[in-house]
Amino acid sequence: MLITIGADCHMKSHTLVAVDPVGRNLGQITVGTNTDGHLRLLTWAEQFDEVIFALEDCRHVTRRLERDLLRAGQKVLRVPTKLMGETRRIARQPGKSDPTDAEAVAIAALRHPDLPTAQLDGPARDIKLLSDHRRDLVMQRTRACCQIRWFLHELDPDLDIPARGLRHHNHLKRVRTVLASMSGTVARLARELTQRIGELNQQIAQLDKELTTLVKQHAPALLEIPGCGVLSAALIVGETAGVERFRNKDAYARFTGTAPVPVWSGSSVGKVRLNRGGNRQMNWALHMIAVTQARGIGPGKDYLTKQQARGKDRVAGLRLLRRRLSDTVFAALRTDAAITLASRQQDRDHGLPAAA
Repeated sequence: MLITIGADCHMKSHTLVAVDPVGRNLGQITVGTNTDGHLRLLTWAEQFDEVIFALEDCRHVTRRLERDLLRAGQKVLRVPTKLMGETRRIARQPGKSDPTDAEAVAIAALRHPDLPTAQLDGPARDIKLLSDHRRDLVMQRTRACCQIRWFLHELDPDLDIPARGLRHHNHLKRVRTVLASMSGTVARLARELTQRIGELNQQIAQLDKELTTLVKQHAPALLEIPGCGVLSAALIVGETAGVERFRNKDAYARFTGTAPVPVWSGSSVGKVRLNRGGNRQMNWALHMIAVTQARGIGPGKDYLTKQQARGKDRVAGLRLLRRRLSDTVFAALRTDAAITLASRQQDRDHGLPAAA
């Protein structure tokens, strides 16, 4: 009998509840978040013949527990927070506690047997960390650029800086030259902001080089999709976290939020509406690829023209194009995964250490 162990994870403690295939509570345990706590959990789970762990998908909180369980040979499911919340709301027991949340995670895993499984960290993890860090730095740079523009408007309203001009060294150097001859608190703060923007520009440029190298190495087929650049590919690889987690292209479409949601009832059969669920960052990346293709790069423009001839407006056409692109991305990721697997097998055959 397969026992599902749901976990409610925090920074200092993990509470876990075991349930049988019909959802009956078989016991609970609270352990620490260090190695000793995880060993204690594995010892406690040995009382059950066969177990599967279900963790709420909070990557930074559950990362260490997930990694230790996988290294111990356990199977781990990632349960979206939304599913756990829905399960807790319809539970018979009111209130909120760690055991209640852990049981809700386990029940959600029972009700949704097609949840993606977790894997050990690999190149996708590195790509995601670098991509997320780059996005944070870009947000910091945007905020600094907005601040310094107000300061410059106060100091010299006639100073013209093109939109996004502060990303370039020449415009930033010109601003520094103008500020060098000015005094006062506003000028001092503006000079500090120019220094910060220059540092951010260098860090972002370095991350772009690292991401380009990693993505070209691990996702060449994905980059061949028209309209998919390095940054979009990095986001897709990082958020997918291993295409092997998805059993087919339809499951992947639900993950990307491109699978339509049925709304038909009675005689109104076959109607669907826009899916606002799924991974919104993945959906955004597919939308950017669709918009790029709609401009004439790739087959997207012809597809949009065909859909508009059938009576669809541009918004509906882009939505349909995103769904097709989801299948294309899934196939490309499968191709990249097969190439990586073949390369590792070749290295093992020649007695070489496996590549990261």
